[in-house]
Amino acid sequence: MQPSAPSPAQPVAPSFDERLTAPASWWVIVALLGLSGGLVMFPLGTVPTLVGVIAAAALAAVAVSSYGSARVRVVAGSLVAGDARIPASALGAPEVLDAEEARAWRSHKADPRAFMLMRSYVPTAVRVEVTDPADPTPYVYLSSRDPEALAKALETARAEAR
Repeated sequence: MQPSAPSPAQPVAPSFDERLTAPASWWVIVALLGLSGGLVMFPLGTVPTLVGVIAAAALAAVAVSSYGSARVRVVAGSLVAGDARIPASALGAPEVLDAEEARAWRSHKADPRAFMLMRSYVPTAVRVEVTDPADPTPYVYLSSRDPEALAKALETARAEAR
């Protein structure tokens, strides 16, 4: 039996999939914020102290998890970064950025028209030029803990799109 090409009903496995989660140190800060919320409520008694701990920790956890849950994928011939989906055919060659170069592209080299999915706790990144003439976005900047693998997946997707 010959393997068949994936049908629209079958999901296509991503060639690259990374979730940019917050580091463990941020969760320590969440715990400390919960403790401080309880200490603020301590003079009011035991129940308000527990409510303060739970409420402060819950609010901090929601903030950290919502900010720290960006996802970058290369799947089905497209780059999916956060809410953006860009076909590989509309992208140029990816450029792997080390920590110093990534910092430069986040600051003085940055173009305000660029799409940037960056996380301060991820020092390395990939920058990809957008080659679609109808798109005013000059490039895509993506934080990544494994920029070489992301660049390789993008090159493969570009080659398949040609």
